[in-house]
Parts: sequence; structure tokens; C-alpha cells
Amino acid sequence: MPDFLHSLLMLLQASPLGDTVRNAGYLYPALEAIHIIGIALLVGPAFTFDLRLLGIGQSVVSVTTAARVLLPVSHIGLVIAMLTGIALLSAQPLVVAGAGAAPWKFGLLLIALLNVPVFHYGVYRDVDQWTNANMTPLAARVAAGLSMLAWTGVVFAGRLLAYT
Repeated sequence: MPDFLHSLLMLLQASPLGDTVRNAGYLYPALEAIHIIGIALLVGPAFTFDLRLLGIGQSVVSVTTAARVLLPVSHIGLVIAMLTGIALLSAQPLVVAGAGAAPWKFGLLLIALLNVPVFHYGVYRDVDQWTNANMTPLAARVAAGLSMLAWTGVVFAGRLLAYT
């Protein structure tokens, strides 16, 4: 592990947040439960939107309507998952960073998060031209598939952190 990362993780562990999460009775399991709720709010709507990009429900809802309804919920889930994830990490960051699944979780998280602006500032800029199309552009379908794979990997690797 690079020295700067080790130092950063040590600062997080020594922070008042890390101390509180480690020592406050039921705070850690409460944070875990809220983290799971955040993940559900993030991944459920994101997958639903991705499935729409892949062509499921094209006769029921336009891409722009699906985005307007689903993505704000997904963004709320992301904020909840990120805040609780940082709090959970603060309790024992060196242990988590040393887990075999950690590079997978954080690498796939980075891919999933980078996919969002690439999609929105890329193919989605022209969504008005294809919002009701029978088939979305290839770039939209690739982004949807990548999103689903990356978020699935984040969830699996996150669960494996406790076991590797």
C-alpha cells in the first residue's frame, strides 16, 4: 500500500468519526443497515434505468421519463451509501484496505462512478433524438451493461470484504 494511502487511512481511523463508530454500541450495525438501504436505493433504480436503455419497457416509458423518475432516487441512494460507507470504513480502514476484495470493490466503484459522466456527457446529450426509439444507440447499451456489471461487482466485492 502506498505511504500516502496508509497515512490517509490512519488519519481516518484516528478521526473522531472512526473513534465514534468503533466505540458506540450499536452504531456500526445501524450504519450497515442504512448502507444496505442506500445500496438498494442506488442499484434498484439504476438497474431499472439500465434495463430501459437495453430495450426493456421501450413501449411503456421513454428514456427521458425513466431518467427523470429513476435517477434522482439513485442519486439519493448514492449519497446515503457513500456517507455510510465512509463511516463504516473509518472504524477499521487498514483492515478493510488489506482485504483481498478491497481493490475489486474500490476499482469497480471507480468504474461505475466514471461511467455516469461519460454516459451523460456523451451519448445522453442527444437523448431527444432516440428517447422513444425501439433500440437505443450502441453507446447507451454499452454504458448500461457496464453499469450493471460494475454495480453488481461493487455489491459482491463489498460483501466479500468481511470474508477475505
